[in-house]
Order: sequence, then C-alpha cells, then structure tokens
Amino acid sequence: MSADNKNLFERFVNAATKFTGSSWAFIAATLVVILWAVSGPVFNYSETWQLVINTGTTIITFLMVFLIQKSQNKDSKAIQIKLNELIASNEKASNRIVDIEDLTEKELDLLHRYYEKLADFAEEDQDIHTSHSIDAAQRNQDRKFELFKKHHNEWLQKQNKSS
Repeated sequence: MSADNKNLFERFVNAATKFTGSSWAFIAATLVVILWAVSGPVFNYSETWQLVINTGTTIITFLMVFLIQKSQNKDSKAIQIKLNELIASNEKASNRIVDIEDLTEKELDLLHRYYEKLADFAEEDQDIHTSHSIDAAQRNQDRKFELFKKHHNEWLQKQNKSS
C-alpha cells in the first residue's frame, strides 16, 4: 500500500512505533530522567517535582499500551495472512487450519491434541516426511496396523502348523 493511501492516524502510528522502538527513543527517555533527577535540588525535591515525572511516565505508559497493541494487531494479522498463504499454496498441507485464529480456546486445544497425536505418529514412523496431515497420518497408521495384523496372522498360522 502506498503512503498516499494510508490515513493520517496510520502514518502517525507507524512513525511513533518506529521511533519508540529505536535507540534514540531510549536515549531521549534516559536524558529526560537524568534532567529530572538533576533538577531535584533546584525544586527542593518538592511534591510537584515528583509529580511531574510520575504523571509524565504514567501518561506515556498509558498511551504506549495502545500504540503497542495497534502495532501488535497489525503484525499478527500480517503473519496470519502469510501463514495462510503458505498453507494454501502447499498441496500437502491441510487447509483445515487456515484462519484457525478465529477458533475458540477449546477448539484450539482440541486441534492442538490432534497435532500432538500427529507428532506421536511421526515418532512411530521415525520419518518426519512420512505424513503431512492428521488424515494422512491416520491412514498411514491404519495401513501399518493392517500390515502388522496380516504378518501376525501369518506368523500365528506358521506357529500352529509347526505345533
């Protein structure tokens, strides 16, 4: 998006975020505190002198909370879009997880348990490339179990013939 298309607030937030995260902002804040501390004897360490730094830092902190949240929301949305694009473009990825950030905490916990199970399947396979989704992992495990049952039944038949 071009700078012309951004509204004034968006440009302000971007500039403020960039500045407040810079070394210059830290240096400026440090200098303000030093100047305040040095001015203590001039103002006889009065309550007003203390109130200036307390009020100033409280107001700045209050505003920074909203600035940080706005920046975090934008970054989070951009990351989600990038992840969704990667999922959508990978033919082996499960499209069921696109936009999962809209799920409830309980639904996310359930999905997390599915992926823990997928990790368990991958450990059993000892090959991280074997399965690419919960469905593929389950089919793979089912095939392995059927193959195991077949081999086990063949072994049992041999045992029965031997005895």
